[in-house]
Amino acid sequence: MRTVRDIEILEGIPVLVRSSLNVPIANGKVANTFRLRKALSTIEFLQKKKAKVILLGHIGEQGTETLMPVYEAMKEFIPDIRFCPVTIGEQARAAARALPDGGVLMLENVRRDKGEVLNDKNFAKELASLADVFVEDAFDVCHRAHASVVGVPTFLPAYAGLQVEIEVTELSKALTPAHPALAIIGGAKFSTKEPVINKLLDSYDRVFVGGALGNDFTKGMGYEVGTSLISGADQKEIKNLLANRKLAVRIDAEVGAVNSKKDASRVTRLDEIKANEAILDEGPKTVEMVERLVGEAKTVLWNGPLGKYEDGYVDATKALVLAIAKSNAYSIIGGGDTEAAIEELNVREHFSFISTGGGAMLDFLAKGTLPGLQPLN
Repeated sequence: MRTVRDIEILEGIPVLVRSSLNVPIANGKVANTFRLRKALSTIEFLQKKKAKVILLGHIGEQGTETLMPVYEAMKEFIPDIRFCPVTIGEQARAAARALPDGGVLMLENVRRDKGEVLNDKNFAKELASLADVFVEDAFDVCHRAHASVVGVPTFLPAYAGLQVEIEVTELSKALTPAHPALAIIGGAKFSTKEPVINKLLDSYDRVFVGGALGNDFTKGMGYEVGTSLISGADQKEIKNLLANRKLAVRIDAEVGAVNSKKDASRVTRLDEIKANEAILDEGPKTVEMVERLVGEAKTVLWNGPLGKYEDGYVDATKALVLAIAKSNAYSIIGGGDTEAAIEELNVREHFSFISTGGGAMLDFLAKGTLPGLQPLN
């Protein structure tokens, strides 16, 4: 890939940087600055070269959210950063022109314009008109064929940012792991994770499937899943995967009513789950099994939580975080809730690499590339 280091002249040059600005917001403030901290290496590199840095990013899924809280959080790292309440048009162009050398400008949420998700050519052209060079540093959206990801590079010379560079380097290591190798895939949406599960079963010694994703496999084994979240996956495909001896699945579970509080749940064998109960987390025997696999592994790849993390069912996820942190394995981790657990337990330094991507990480592992990486070659 061409990287930002390959740009010969940067002084006084306006550079449009697609950054990872999609961070969790709680009570109007940024709740986790992990992605923002990761974005700093490219921003600071460009600042030192006296480029005019124009940050492009999104927040949320609705297209109505504002990046203002992100801007406020970024002030802690870049005190003189500026903010523009629009993304394109004369106001945005004027704000870009007014930047001093080494200055940084954050534009408003790019998804406020429908042209972003639709990869509208005219919208991409308007974005490109703000700068002379494009730098892709938002690995978390590189799997999206959006205007700010794949459209802008058709109008400007494109380079990888330092975070995207390290993401590709580290995740490429996960494609050829040291053995024994263990992959752990949690979260939900079987349809999006089936390709990577099949790929990992070829190159890893064991693949554990848990979280809401594991519910489809519990059902495929003939057990009651009650009111658990399932993706409606093709049971024939589930059974084919279950026949693979490399696949590991849960052996017990923590269950309760869908919206029940933590203290109302119970641990049970899979054959004792009731029709009015939902699987909310992995059980202790399952955790012990995965901990044992972690202890035997030289490589551990993990994406996605093992429980309904947002509702407080975090025990299995946190136990796994601590098990990996204590292991000697080369560890590659991704996914927002997984990263949040690492942050909460303050064991970040014990992991080899923590990706800023969730879905992008899985797509890269399945395909070896992403739409947003293609223009950088």
